[in-house]
Amino acid sequence: MPGTRKLGRTTDHRRAMLRGLVTYLLENGQIETTLTRAKEVAPLADKVITLGKKNTLAARRMAMAFITKEDVVKKLFDIIAPKYENRVGGYTQIYKLGPRRGDAAEMALIRLVEEEVEEEKKKSTKGKKPAKAKSTSTKRGSAKIEPAPEKTEKTDEAEKAEKVEETTEKAAETVEKAAETADAPAAE
Repeated sequence: MPGTRKLGRTTDHRRAMLRGLVTYLLENGQIETTLTRAKEVAPLADKVITLGKKNTLAARRMAMAFITKEDVVKKLFDIIAPKYENRVGGYTQIYKLGPRRGDAAEMALIRLVEEEVEEEKKKSTKGKKPAKAKSTSTKRGSAKIEPAPEKTEKTDEAEKAEKVEETTEKAAETVEKAAETADAPAAE
């Protein structure tokens, strides 16, 4: 059950540590920590993101009371929470990484779910026929149906190349805007 782990710390120390981890998670999108800490951080991060979805003054003040950096609260309400507008809970994922060298503590990577990637997959599969399911028989004769694996049009390399092109185009646009403002005479 989340929220019951003491993590070998006093209440104040544990609360401060978890606040710091949630702040760092929202700031960077992912953190590498021990598995037990990750399991404690996940529900707290979900609650803070839910506050961000409310987007009221009271919710902003509650988030400011928990998150330790003001710019992270701004990022939460302006960027992170709108990204999960259509999602009900489950904003974080935990991946086990294996034991830490030195003390063999079980390590984990906790990160925010990437909603945009899931939307792109839905868009790319629209208009296509779903793949037929394969049927395999078991010992007792009943059929076990397994869905066929979906084929993706783009490879990871192609997606990375597109992202690089988009960022270079944005950079070129900002350079052009900066050049235009530098050439324009200052109105006094």
